[in-house]
Amino acid sequence: MASLKTWCLLPLSVLILQFITPTETEVVATVSKCNDFFFENVPPQIKSIMPNGKIMNRVRFKVICQTYENDKRFVTVYDITNKIPVFSAYKYKGAKEGAKEGRPKEWKIEPQLENSKKGPNMEDSEKDEYTNQASDKDYRWEDKTGKKIKEYKNFNRGHLFPSSYASDENDKESTFTLTNIVPQSITFNSGSWGEMEKCVKKKILDNSCLNKEAFVVTGAIPSNNKTGKINIPSVLWSAFCCYSAKLKRTVAGAHWGDNIAEDPKQPKQLKMKTLEELKEQFHIDVFPGKECPREEIIEDLDGEEL
Repeated sequence: MASLKTWCLLPLSVLILQFITPTETEVVATVSKCNDFFFENVPPQIKSIMPNGKIMNRVRFKVICQTYENDKRFVTVYDITNKIPVFSAYKYKGAKEGAKEGRPKEWKIEPQLENSKKGPNMEDSEKDEYTNQASDKDYRWEDKTGKKIKEYKNFNRGHLFPSSYASDENDKESTFTLTNIVPQSITFNSGSWGEMEKCVKKKILDNSCLNKEAFVVTGAIPSNNKTGKINIPSVLWSAFCCYSAKLKRTVAGAHWGDNIAEDPKQPKQLKMKTLEELKEQFHIDVFPGKECPREEIIEDLDGEEL
């Protein structure tokens, strides 16, 4: 019987997390504003950043209840200094029947990060530069003529809440906010990280979790490197927790990988880890409650389903 570890050791074909209690953007002051996106309504915890659930630096870190078309879609903790999110948390619900394929094209920003009097809905990125967040232009570069704008050669926009995990068109649109994006190595994004996302979605979220419902948190650990004014994360990490219909118990797991270029000729693998291993490695307690197993990885795969 193969284990889920094996299924998610996929080939390449192709910030220490710093948390604050969500404050409305909507930019909010209490986690109750958008705690539906956390398992058991309990947010992740970081010993040196949020001791006893209290925010240490409310000026730098902003909590965004990511709002699109007047509905809160997910929650992001955003670092206005590094201009990248430290994590996005969301409730996976599976694709709605009849949901269209494809990816949105317009990139959005959080207006309340620039002006607290603005409304809660994310807006299109129309300026070349913003004070507290990245713009669409920050992820592009000009050629020698100064006329032609292109994507960066080595990095592209890495979603923390993947558009492929969204349940419908509006949820997909909401993931295309630059407050949900980090500079990610192109070959890492399309390689081992992208394959891990597909594996977790297919083998766990869709085929094991009861009603295809799960809680997922994905984050980025900042480095000392930048592209323009945006920090380039050194590591991306992700963790899930759900109730397995087949195993009749709650299951959980975590992955992380270095945000560096990968060689397609030498396939790279991301091995599933436990929640406890994630905590020991990065001091990230993603699901602090007692329900999600901390030292257990899902076993007993039978065919393609748990």
